[in-house]
Amino acid sequence: MKRVFMATMGAILGAGLLAAGPAAAVDEPAGYRMDGYRSPTPAGLSGATTVDTAAARTLIEGGQAIPINVMKLDRSTLPGGPWIMAKPFHQIPGSVWLPGVGVGDPGPEMTAWFARHLARLTGGDTGRGVLFYCLADCWMSWNAAKRALSLGYTRVYWYPLGSDGWMEAGLPTEEGRPLPFD
Repeated sequence: MKRVFMATMGAILGAGLLAAGPAAAVDEPAGYRMDGYRSPTPAGLSGATTVDTAAARTLIEGGQAIPINVMKLDRSTLPGGPWIMAKPFHQIPGSVWLPGVGVGDPGPEMTAWFARHLARLTGGDTGRGVLFYCLADCWMSWNAAKRALSLGYTRVYWYPLGSDGWMEAGLPTEEGRPLPFD
C-alpha cells in the first residue's frame, strides 16, 4: 500500500513539474530594461560574461573582479539625499553598493556618479574585472553591467542569481552599506 501511494505521489509531482516546465526564455533587448525590473532576465548579456555562483565566488575570492551590488534604494529629499533603508540588506562580502545605477534611465547625475565610482574602484583600468549583481530575476544588475560596457569596461561579469543565489549556496554575507550619493 505504501509503495503504491509513493508511486502515485511521485507520478503526480513529476507530472506537475513537467507541466510547469522551464521558464520561457527572455530575449536580450537592444537597450536597457526600463521597468518591471523584478522579472525573468535573459540568459546572458552581449559583451559580458554571465557567471553562476561558483564562478562568481572564484572571481571574487581570487581578486579577479570587484563585486558591485546595484540593489535599488530610494533617496531622501533631505539635503544630501541620503539613501533610505527600511531594513538591513545582506550582500556578498567585500561588495561595493551603488544603489540605483541599474535603473533603465538613471539620469545624468546618477550616470556620472556611477562612472566616477567605477573609475575609482578600478583605478581607471577599464580592463579590471567588475562583477554586477542584485537579486535573482532582477534587471538592475543586467542594466548596470550593460552600462559598464558602454563606459568602455571590457571585463564585465554579470551574476544573475545575485545575493539570492549566493545565500542559497550557503555562502557568507555581510550587511550592506550603500555608498553615499555625492
